[in-house]
Amino acid sequence: MLAPGIHVNSVHVYVRRRRVTAVRDLSRRGVLGGAIAVAAGTAAGAGAGVAAAAPGQVPDIWGEFTKTPYAHPQIPYIGRAGHRAGRGSVPRRGRILRAEAFGAVADGSIDSAPAINRALAAAGRAGGGTVLLGKGTYRIDDLIHIGDDDVVLKGAGSAATKLYATKNLTELIGVYGSRYGGDKSSWSWAGGLIWLCPADRFRTLTDAIKARAWPFEGWTGNRRDEWQTLTTVEPARRGAWSVTVADASRLRRGDLVLLRLADDADHTLLEHMAGGGAGPEAYYWDDKTKLTSYVPYEWPVRIASVRGARVTFERPLPLDVRPEWDPRLTTHVKALSGAGVEGLTLEAVETPQAQHLLDKGYNGVALQCTYDCFVDDVTVWNVDNGFGFVAASASTLRRTTVGGRGAHHPYFCREGSHDNLVEDFTVARRTVPAPPGTQLHGINVEGLSSHNVWSRGRMEMGTFDSHRGMPFANVRTDITVNNDGRHGGDASAGPLFGARFTHWNIRVTNERAGLMKIDGLAPWSATVGVTTVREFDQIDVPDFEGDLHSRLELYGTTDAVRPRNLYDAQRRL
Repeated sequence: MLAPGIHVNSVHVYVRRRRVTAVRDLSRRGVLGGAIAVAAGTAAGAGAGVAAAAPGQVPDIWGEFTKTPYAHPQIPYIGRAGHRAGRGSVPRRGRILRAEAFGAVADGSIDSAPAINRALAAAGRAGGGTVLLGKGTYRIDDLIHIGDDDVVLKGAGSAATKLYATKNLTELIGVYGSRYGGDKSSWSWAGGLIWLCPADRFRTLTDAIKARAWPFEGWTGNRRDEWQTLTTVEPARRGAWSVTVADASRLRRGDLVLLRLADDADHTLLEHMAGGGAGPEAYYWDDKTKLTSYVPYEWPVRIASVRGARVTFERPLPLDVRPEWDPRLTTHVKALSGAGVEGLTLEAVETPQAQHLLDKGYNGVALQCTYDCFVDDVTVWNVDNGFGFVAASASTLRRTTVGGRGAHHPYFCREGSHDNLVEDFTVARRTVPAPPGTQLHGINVEGLSSHNVWSRGRMEMGTFDSHRGMPFANVRTDITVNNDGRHGGDASAGPLFGARFTHWNIRVTNERAGLMKIDGLAPWSATVGVTTVREFDQIDVPDFEGDLHSRLELYGTTDAVRPRNLYDAQRRL
């Protein structure tokens, strides 16, 4: 059943256009053998048995999706990804405060971080507000922290307002080591010189780092004994908008809750995330210690309505709810909501890019335990890592750019981050050659993160980095990429992909295949409208044996697939 206000009639503009018979349900053996029949001629430069695409073709899989948009076997429903369920406009709340009134100076002469942080704290105490930065350069010798709901830091535009950062997170907070020991720096994938994080969580994190202890990062993290059950949940199917609960007395419309699913001894939850069937059932999960540390799976979602024992969410269920996974709605660390950053550039003092996994923490903007937060018209320059989601959900990065001397992770998405949107983004070509021993990833996703979207992007370097940890049901769509990065992830993190990964209308300028055309790697996936690519450099093999149930359509195209952008099309449904 469709959610209220959502109809499939609006897609008829697509399905009435000319269509072709396309390849469907490709097995791994079939793809590798190249013995697949096609309806149209072979694309120039493509392998045998791959169909050429004419302008404006609609893949069969799109018509199928419109009939079952919330439970399609290969394409996830991501039409409500992003802050405010993708509705776009940002409501303004509270007071307008000017950073200059708190002592900030826009000529780079003094450290303006204390003044900006005082203004942000004042906005928080007032119940929300916007802190304005004027044109010019504000030197910051400390990080900028937004820890209260409905507080926005707003510059005069990314071309007009600059924060010039002189120090890194190691200097400011301390060494953020790995929970797995060794000399790896967790600043390689966490923290930002602009850091959106609830105030209590931020204090816990920084105190733990200063004490050389591993801090808990996620919605309940490694202190999961603190969560409390609100109610247990009856069985339900993936794609349902409502569930039946045992006790709704503690639930209210507008509440943010966690749907918590625990794995069982046979790892049937992980198998379900991988699409189920013979391949995942035969996979050996027990030694994937990093992967298994990510369960229980925790999905934050806001309640849309409560009617008796029936609870409706603002998004459909990402997975089945089964009794063997002890499904519960629980409490969580307080989320940061309604906060944002817009209209500025954060430039770090230029230093050489660090050796792999030894980043000092010249990081850009981090969103941690955020829900319904946003970043708009923000550029980060000369950073170790650009923009990051850490246990962040339902948040949006719009019109963002990563540039300068080169970054380790231009974008990272980890620790169970869900339903986020990154749109109109740019990874700019580095301004200096990469030093030996450094690493470039790209748009990263890992750690059972799901239903995240990267849309309308230009990547002049980097790759589609699945960093293992079996992320699932994520979408990259309408992106041009010079595919010269490498993905990461160690063996203990498990598979590269879970089920329902979709790459839709992807233009690869250097023809490098690596993680672009994923029908031979990702189970129950869709590769639609990807330009012709060839295998060279980093070459992967499937994690799961047998038929992957993947789909490949309109391969070898150049903007011929319709709809052009999968996220926009799902929003129109």
